[in-house]
Amino acid sequence: MSQDLLILITLFLVVLIGSAMCSGTEAALLAVNPLRVHELARRSPKVLGAKRLEKLRHRLGRTLTVVTIANNSFNIFGSLMVGSYASYIFQEKIGFLMPIFSIGMTLLVLLLGEIVPKALGTRLALQISLASAPVLYFSSIIMKPLLIFLERLLPIITSESEITTNEEEIRQMVKLGSQIGRIEADEAAMISKVFQLNDLTAKDLMTPRVAAPTLAGEIPLESVKKTLIENNSTWWVVLGEEVDKVLGVANREKLLTALVQGDSHLTPSNLCESVEFVPEMIRVDRLLLGFDDNKNGVRVVVDEFGGFVGLIGAEAVLAVLAGWWGKSNKK
Repeated sequence: MSQDLLILITLFLVVLIGSAMCSGTEAALLAVNPLRVHELARRSPKVLGAKRLEKLRHRLGRTLTVVTIANNSFNIFGSLMVGSYASYIFQEKIGFLMPIFSIGMTLLVLLLGEIVPKALGTRLALQISLASAPVLYFSSIIMKPLLIFLERLLPIITSESEITTNEEEIRQMVKLGSQIGRIEADEAAMISKVFQLNDLTAKDLMTPRVAAPTLAGEIPLESVKKTLIENNSTWWVVLGEEVDKVLGVANREKLLTALVQGDSHLTPSNLCESVEFVPEMIRVDRLLLGFDDNKNGVRVVVDEFGGFVGLIGAEAVLAVLAGWWGKSNKK
């Protein structure tokens, strides 16, 4: 009797442990952050199971099929074996224990083989996924003929899991990260402002022509001395004699330095620098990326006909990221 019970208990433990491992692994694979796995595989390729886990996540349908087959093998086939052996033991000697054993086995499998392992798998998703990756990878190789047959029978299994996201998902992740304290509030606000850049154009942020600081290109510096002193704008648009003729931009400090050094006979056109022209409908995010190629950090904004309509600098774009632009507009 004692030997039969020992065999029965051993079989039951095998079923219970096997079911628990499969359930926990399945929950971990579904809960693990694919971005974290991708980062770990790229930055720490020596971490055991990282590369294999990334491959398994890429073919998640196939991986879950392997886990499901193993889990059901323990839950169905294993339970049948344990039940048959228990029936043989108890009905031969102590028949009334069979129903008690069946109820107890069902409760233990549900609790310790499904509920608890899945809860742990969700909580320790990365650790469990990494630990189980080598076994799953080897199992998928062993079961490859069966998997190929199932994939042809059910093509949905072959679908690949790509790491994708969109603007709204990133916004929500940043919001959640800020709420739980993983991301600082100012960082979250700035990240949200970055997405706003794609919704704005140079026309929205530029200083319009009527308000932009301009100088006639051929007027001596002595004639504009008072204007330069009273207006502290860093960059001035230098205009030619023709309508909408922009010769370049001049730095206020450079102009004042020339006046101090006694070069008041010079003109803004003598001291101006070349400037890049941008269409008024250019997106601000594209505009920002190009500022590092321009040493003076400003652009002259033109309309569809090439006419000068405004001036924009890098500080206008940075004001959006800092949150100043929206506040100034509301005022």
